[in-house]
Amino acid sequence: MTEKDKVLHLLRRGGFGPSVKEELKSNLNEQLHLLMNSNSTYDELFLQDEERVTRSELMKMTPEERKEIIQDLAANVKKLNLEWLKIMGKSKGQLREKMALFWHGHFAVRVRGFAQVESYINTIRKYALADFRTLLMAVSKEPAMLRFLNNVQNKKNSPNENFAREIMELFTLGRGNYTENDIKEAAKAFTGWGINDQDQFELKKNQHDYGEKIIFGKKGNWEGEDVINMILENRQTSRFITKKIYAFFVNRQVPEERLESLANKFYDSGYNIESLMQSIFSSDWFYESENVANQIKSPVELIVGLNRCFGISYDNPQPLLALQRILGQTLFFPPNVSGWAGGRNWIDNSSLLTRMNLPNMLAQAGGLDIDSKAMDDETPNESLKAKQKQNFQCHFNWPEFIKGFENQEEKFLWEALCSYLLGSGLRPAMPEKFANNTIYTGEEKIKQMSLYICRLPDYQLV
Repeated sequence: MTEKDKVLHLLRRGGFGPSVKEELKSNLNEQLHLLMNSNSTYDELFLQDEERVTRSELMKMTPEERKEIIQDLAANVKKLNLEWLKIMGKSKGQLREKMALFWHGHFAVRVRGFAQVESYINTIRKYALADFRTLLMAVSKEPAMLRFLNNVQNKKNSPNENFAREIMELFTLGRGNYTENDIKEAAKAFTGWGINDQDQFELKKNQHDYGEKIIFGKKGNWEGEDVINMILENRQTSRFITKKIYAFFVNRQVPEERLESLANKFYDSGYNIESLMQSIFSSDWFYESENVANQIKSPVELIVGLNRCFGISYDNPQPLLALQRILGQTLFFPPNVSGWAGGRNWIDNSSLLTRMNLPNMLAQAGGLDIDSKAMDDETPNESLKAKQKQNFQCHFNWPEFIKGFENQEEKFLWEALCSYLLGSGLRPAMPEKFANNTIYTGEEKIKQMSLYICRLPDYQLV
């Protein structure tokens, strides 16, 4: 790989790819330093003009009023989706947002309360690069998480084991590294972890079991925080988290020796997430051929990557909700508590065709019309159709994109565009129509070549 190839690989994995508005660093170390040090500013994802209604306020309303408010809250979750999508595309803190997308799939939550979703995603974004102890403790007390995993029903005289089970199985230790008794006893420690009338975490003392519990072979009057701390004392948690991060950012095939080394460093650093990412991105093996262009882009990565690469802006971004659904990944609506499976699950005959046609449909048609049912229905059973342009106007920043290639010698133009748009080593043959200089010339040639490359199956890889 050339130095530029490595820089581009880093940007695609550590963020959502190069931006038409940002100049690439010619030196990998400079680009890595920029990536790691552009995340300090954290801007809360907050919809300024929207009312936040608590559950207790909802319960005081008439059925008719409640129905109307619930519809408004659902609409606000969709607005939050589009706002985060926009931030992913424009934020200088690319690693923070990419890491937050990872944690969103790891700590999968699906609730309809707008304020709860807003609080949940801000907690994930805020602590995305902090230490895992802080992140885990904060997410575990998020109202969205407690409601989604039924811990609001976890009471002293009738323990609900759902939250205790998932925090061990999916969030920390992984299946097979705890006993059923650990689950039962931990559930008692989490009794009373609930939500108050202001939709904030509250330990409801009259519902909490203060008795003695035996968890991981240790006897004591354990609280929920004690359980989380005991989980983190177990090095298996470091292995489990490191393996998931490696699979997401590097390769779904995780070498055992490398995993052991990274997991030990992660544990010894006090679960410092930023330090783990620094270790991964600065390692020589991160840039080896087997770890390049070996992942299928998630729908969100595909959409945001196109937006950044071509500087796409939208007059009305609402149909992006339906596009996410059609492609199989809607922010704030994971399929289940395990999150999105990823990998080859992103691709089927229908979604691949939509993926490959998308760049050209956006650029050439100037917009898309998506059936309104696809925006309201939570199942991806509607097709994407190029129809009324005015319903989904979008604009490519072609002048800025072309600026990066206008001085490129024509005989090297195809190679330069492939290098920029595709993963290292992916160099498809140039079609004959581009060799014929009478068909496309100048700026139009750059446009048509770029759109052609983005329609190739190779573009689905990152």
